[in-house]
Amino acid sequence: MVQGTASFVGKSLLVTALCSYFEQQGVKVAPFKAWNMALNSFVTSDGLEIGRAQAVQAEACGLEPSVDMNPILIKCEPDHRMQIVVQGKVVGSMTGEEYRAYAPGLKPIIEKALERLRNQYELVILEGAGSPAELNLKDRDLANMYPAQLADAPVILVGDIDRGGVFAALVGTLELLSSEDRTRVKVMVINKFRGNLENLKPGLDLLEQKTGVPVLGILPYLPDLNVAEEDSVALEGRPSIPLDEKSVNIGVIQFPHISNFDDFQPLEKMKEVKVHYIQRPEEAKGMDLVILPGTKATVADLQWLRARGFDRLLQERAKINQPVLGICGGYQMLGERIEDPHHAESEELSVKGLGLLPISTCFEKEKVTAQVEASIEDSDFLSEGPVDQKITAYEIHMGRVKNTGTSKPLFRITSRNRQAVQENEGVTEGAVTGTLLHGLFENDYLRQALIMTLGKKKGLEISPSAHSKQVGYDRLADMVRQHLDKALLDQMIR
Repeated sequence: MVQGTASFVGKSLLVTALCSYFEQQGVKVAPFKAWNMALNSFVTSDGLEIGRAQAVQAEACGLEPSVDMNPILIKCEPDHRMQIVVQGKVVGSMTGEEYRAYAPGLKPIIEKALERLRNQYELVILEGAGSPAELNLKDRDLANMYPAQLADAPVILVGDIDRGGVFAALVGTLELLSSEDRTRVKVMVINKFRGNLENLKPGLDLLEQKTGVPVLGILPYLPDLNVAEEDSVALEGRPSIPLDEKSVNIGVIQFPHISNFDDFQPLEKMKEVKVHYIQRPEEAKGMDLVILPGTKATVADLQWLRARGFDRLLQERAKINQPVLGICGGYQMLGERIEDPHHAESEELSVKGLGLLPISTCFEKEKVTAQVEASIEDSDFLSEGPVDQKITAYEIHMGRVKNTGTSKPLFRITSRNRQAVQENEGVTEGAVTGTLLHGLFENDYLRQALIMTLGKKKGLEISPSAHSKQVGYDRLADMVRQHLDKALLDQMIR
C-alpha cells in the first residue's frame, strides 16, 4: 500500500508507476483505492463511476477499469455537502454529520471489492487518501490503515520534498501513528526531488536513524507526463503562462467547483498549444478559444461566473465570432434555462442561463454515467477535418439537455454502454459550441482537427503532434527501475 504525509504528495503517481513497472515485468497487477474524494472521475464500460486516478492506474496495468478498483467515491458539493457514490452509483447527498453516521456501513462493500481483486490478480497495489495521521478522522478513516489491515499490506509512506518540510512530515506522520499502524510502514519514499542528491544524503541518514524506517528511494520531479491528474488541487498555485502568438492559446475558466479538468491535459501536452486556467475576464484577452469546463455545482458556478463578469465577455466573443466551448456543466450554462425541480444540485428551482445556445437543462434525480461512441457531424467548430469520424467519450451528468431550436448537432451518438442508439448530441450556434461529453481530446483526430481549425483562423499552419499516454507510463516504469531499491521492493512484496 502507498500512503502519504498529505494530499498531492504523489501517492497516485507512485501507484501508477508501480502498476506500469510490474505490468512490464509480466505480473498480473491491479490498483485499489477503497475511498476517494475527487471531482475528476471516469465511467467504466458498464456505466459505473470511479475516480479518474484509478482509471489511469488500470490503464497502466493494461486493464479495463473496474468499479472494484474504487468502490467509494466522494464528490464535494456547495454548502459543505458531498455526493456519495457507492459501487459506481450515486446513493445520495449528505452533510458531514450524515456521512459520519453512514460511513461504517461502507466497510463490507470495501472488503468485498478488495477480496474480488485479490482473487483475480497476483498483486494489488492499494492507495491511501490524504494522510493516515489525521487524528480527528481516525475513527472513520476508510482509506488508509483500514484497507492496509484488511490486506495485511506493507505500507510505503510518501513525502513531497518540493513543498519543503519533508523530513518533518515523514517523522511527524510516523510519530502520530499507533504502534500497530507504525509497524506496517516498512519504507519511505521522497518524491519530486530536483536538486543534487549528495546534498540530501546527510538528511536521509538522520531520517533513517530517527525513525528506524529505511528510505526506498528518492524520486525525481518529472515534468510533462501524459498522465491525468486526480483532482483540482493540482491547479492550485500553478504559475500563469504568457500568451504565445505562435501557438493556439486556450483559456479554461477555472470554476470554484471545476470537475474533470483532466479533459484538457491532452491539449496541455501539445507543443503547439498553450492552455491557460483563467479566473478573471481580462485574462481571456487574446485567447483563441475560451472553454467553460465541467463543474460539480452548475448553478453556483454560473452565479460566480456572472459575478466576475464572464457573462459579458462570452456574449462579446459570440458577437464577434470568437470561439467558445462548453463541456457538461459549462454547456448547460450556455443555454437558456436550468431547471432543478428536485433540488438535485441547488436550492434554486429555475435559473436563467447565458442564452448563447438554444438549449434548456432539467436536473433529474438519476445521474447519467455512460461510455459512448459517436460520429462527428458537419460542424464549423471542427472544419479542418472530414465528418463522420468516429470518437469515444463518456458522460457524467444529472442534467438532461433539450435542444429548443434548429441548430445543428456536434455529434451523433451510436453506442451508449455498448447498446446501439442513434441520438444527436451537442449544439453549434455560430462560434459557440457545447457538449455533454467528457474525454473528447483523448481522440487524436478530434484534438488535432480542433487545433488546426483554431490555427487556421489565426493564420497559423499547424501540424498537431500526437498524444501518447503510454509514453508517460513507460517513463514512470523507468523511474521505478532507476530510483527505487528494487531488491527491497521485491522483498516487501514477497
